[in-house]
Amino acid sequence: MPLSSNLLNLASYLTGEFENSKQAAAEPVWYVHLRLWQRPMALFGEDSITLFAEQANVMNLQNPYRQRLMRLQPASEPLHILQVQYYEFKDPAMVKGAGNNPDLLKSVTLEQINLLPGCILNVSLLEGDRFIAEPPEGARCCFTYQGEERQVVLGFEASADKYLTYDKGVDPKTNKALWGAMMGPYQYTKTQDYSQERSKKITED
Repeated sequence: MPLSSNLLNLASYLTGEFENSKQAAAEPVWYVHLRLWQRPMALFGEDSITLFAEQANVMNLQNPYRQRLMRLQPASEPLHILQVQYYEFKDPAMVKGAGNNPDLLKSVTLEQINLLPGCILNVSLLEGDRFIAEPPEGARCCFTYQGEERQVVLGFEASADKYLTYDKGVDPKTNKALWGAMMGPYQYTKTQDYSQERSKKITED
């Protein structure tokens, strides 16, 4: 099944290595200097594109965290053009560091990941070829970490020259923001483009 131009464009914008160095330097109290990796993976069918994502504090690059999968796919309803479905790894340690070492991703199978049902974003296309991804009304993105329930509110905007992320952790009982984009989105600049890796994977498959 041919992929739509919107799906290919969104994947292109999201695929790469990113940093928010300017933002972190300007507002160090509110924004940690992060490096974010988003690499293509050969998972699922031909109707979607899957990205592995993880991030790290630039001061502690040897300890990346928030390993996750983003599956970009056609929307299931007519009001939006695309959807992003998130998945977690049953054992995040097995892929820790894969952002900088993609060879760790070659052996990942569907049996090693879990669907996160409430962790989904509806994607709309705005003027200027800008994509905005927002959670459906009433959606709760929850997962278990170290034996405790955690909740995160997801969202992003992406275009050819800008990538903003709105992800923030919240208290599942009080809805109080705990970490992440508490004072507005993280503003990333792409420093490396990994789009060619997707073409290589298609050729290999």
